[in-house]
Amino acid sequence: MGNLVKIALAGEGGQGVQSVAEILVEAANEEGKEALYIPNFGVEQRGGVSIAFCQVSDDKKIGSPKFEKGDIVIALSDRAIRRCAQYVDENTVFIYDTSIEGAEGDLPKNAKKVFGIPAIEVAKNELHPRVFNIIIMGATIRATQVVTPEQAKQALEDKLGYKFEQNPKLRELNYRALERGMQLVEGQM
Repeated sequence: MGNLVKIALAGEGGQGVQSVAEILVEAANEEGKEALYIPNFGVEQRGGVSIAFCQVSDDKKIGSPKFEKGDIVIALSDRAIRRCAQYVDENTVFIYDTSIEGAEGDLPKNAKKVFGIPAIEVAKNELHPRVFNIIIMGATIRATQVVTPEQAKQALEDKLGYKFEQNPKLRELNYRALERGMQLVEGQM
C-alpha cells in the first residue's frame, strides 16, 4: 500500500475495534515500524460508534495520529458506515461486514473499491462470536500488509498470553480467527 498506511476501523462500542487497533500498532512497532493509534469515541463508550485511527509507516515520522482520508476504512455497523463516509475518497478501499442489513444505500460511492466480508457470520457459525474482532484484525492485515501474520500472532501473545495460559484452546481459536480474517480479504484487493 505504500510507505504510510492510514487505517480507520469503526464499529459499535464493544465490537473490539480499539483492541484490534492497539494490537495492530503494537505488532507494527515490534517490527520496527513507526505506528500510532488514537481512539475516537462518541458520547457513549459502549453502544456508540467507536473509531480507531491507525497509521503505520516503514520509515516516515507520523505527525498526527488522526487524518482526513484513509487508505483503508473498515466499518462494522450501519452507523459506522455512515459515520466513516467522511474519511473516504477516491484512494480509499472501503470494507464492511455483509451482515449489515440495508447497508448498500449508505456505502460510499467515491471509494476506490468497496467490498463486504461476512465476518460476523464467520464468527458465529465457524468459530466463536468472541473472536469477531480478531477476524477483523486478520482482514485488516491482509488488506494493508502493515505487519506480517507472524508478528500479529506475537502481538496477540503479548496481549492475551495470560488468557492463553489459562485456556490453551483460546490460542488456537484466536490464531484460526486471524487466518480466517485474512482469507476473507484474499483476492479482493
